Amino acid sequence: MADQSVLEISGLEKSFGALKATDGVNLTLRRGEIHALIGPNGAGKSTLIHQICGTLRHDKGVIRLDGRDVGALGVADRARLGLGRTFQISSLVGEFSALRNVMLAVQAQQGSSFRFFKSVLGDRSLKDAAMERLASVGLEARANVAAAELSHGEKRQLEIAIALALDVKAFLLDEPMAGMGPEGSRSLTQFLKGLRQQAPILLVEHDMDAVYALADRISVLVYGRIIATGSVDEIRNNPEVRTAYLGDLV
Repeated sequence: MADQSVLEISGLEKSFGALKATDGVNLTLRRGEIHALIGPNGAGKSTLIHQICGTLRHDKGVIRLDGRDVGALGVADRARLGLGRTFQISSLVGEFSALRNVMLAVQAQQGSSFRFFKSVLGDRSLKDAAMERLASVGLEARANVAAAELSHGEKRQLEIAIALALDVKAFLLDEPMAGMGPEGSRSLTQFLKGLRQQAPILLVEHDMDAVYALADRISVLVYGRIIATGSVDEIRNNPEVRTAYLGDLV
């Protein structure tokens, strides 16, 4: 079905003492869509994403990936099942080339140990698979450039190539536009429009121009609660959302 959920969050709760950081959150990510998660600073977006990817254990609720309950699994196991996260702050190995970064992911997906990475640098199958992922994000010509020397936008694309190498089923993109100028944001926006066809995207982003250009649906998180979910027009015209967050941003 076109609207089948790849990622489904049901009744998610997380408290830190008396503070309820996540308050009964329900959210779905459907095949082929970009679902944006927006909200003011301190709304709980990062806490929610940490629970979804497994770096923070939730108190109550269910997280399903492709129909499977992954709530008891750690970060690595969720990644192996196809949950691909890119970070607001890059986690790339800066001194490694773009190709070598992706080869690490291909090797991990094949179940090999990183301890033996040096012995497989000449492995043609690993290299070919990695080059295929780089080509899919437009970085084939930058394969031998150190990750640290790539532009901000290219680093985001490299992180996505790594996720693709892990056979991603759903992307969690955490403020991919952060630190970009207008031209870089426009370029990445166009790239992400096509990426949804490879795997749906849950997008956390403050750049509302990018959100409006990309999102099929938007959920608004305020004080740990989803106060509205809908299309761009529905969210723009929602009085509660305008009061709580958007204001003059609409």
